[in-house]
Amino acid sequence: MGKSKREVARCRWASNALNIPYHDKEWGVPVHDDKRWFEFLILEGAQAGLSWDTILQKRERYQRVYAGFDPEKVARFDARKSRELLADPGIIRNRLKIAAAVTNAKAFLAVQEEFGKFDKYIWRFVGGSPVRNKWKRHQEVPAVTPLAAALSKDLKRRGFRFVGPTIVYALMQATGLVNDHLVGCFRFKQVAQS
Repeated sequence: MGKSKREVARCRWASNALNIPYHDKEWGVPVHDDKRWFEFLILEGAQAGLSWDTILQKRERYQRVYAGFDPEKVARFDARKSRELLADPGIIRNRLKIAAAVTNAKAFLAVQEEFGKFDKYIWRFVGGSPVRNKWKRHQEVPAVTPLAAALSKDLKRRGFRFVGPTIVYALMQATGLVNDHLVGCFRFKQVAQS
C-alpha cells in the first residue's frame, strides 16, 4: 500500500493494509476500559515470538473464542475448552499461551477485586497520565524500559503469565501508557491530545 499524493507520515512499522488502520486508529490511544485491557493482555501474550500482523489477522477469532474478552468467562475455561482452543486454527495454538489466558483472567479478576478496576491499577505505574516520548527515529524506540520491567515484575507477582518486560512494553505502547509514535508521525500530536 503506497503513500497517497499527500504524503502521510507514519511510524515505520505501519506499512500494510492490516496494520495501517490499527496504527491510525488504535495504537497508543489511552485505554480505560477493563475489557480492552484484558483483550490486550491476551493478544500481547499470544503475540510473543510472532509478528503483530499475525495477531491482527486472528483478532476477530480471538474475540469470538475468548468470550468477547470477558475475564469472568475466560477464568472459567476448563480442560475441554482448552482442547477446543488448541484445535482452533483461527488462533495461536500454543498450550502455554492458552493456559496463560485462563490464569491471567483469574489474576485480572483479583486485581479488579483489589483496586475496583484493572484500569485504576495499571495507570498508577505512569502516575495516571501517558509517558510522552519524543523519538525521532524508529531506532530510538526501546524494546523495554525500567518502567516496563517494574510493571512486568508486579504482574508476575500477582500471578500473570506471558508478561515479560518486552511484552509489557508492547502492551504499554498499544494501550497508550506511553506515546511511542515518532514525533514526525501524524498520530503523535493526535494521541498526545487524547
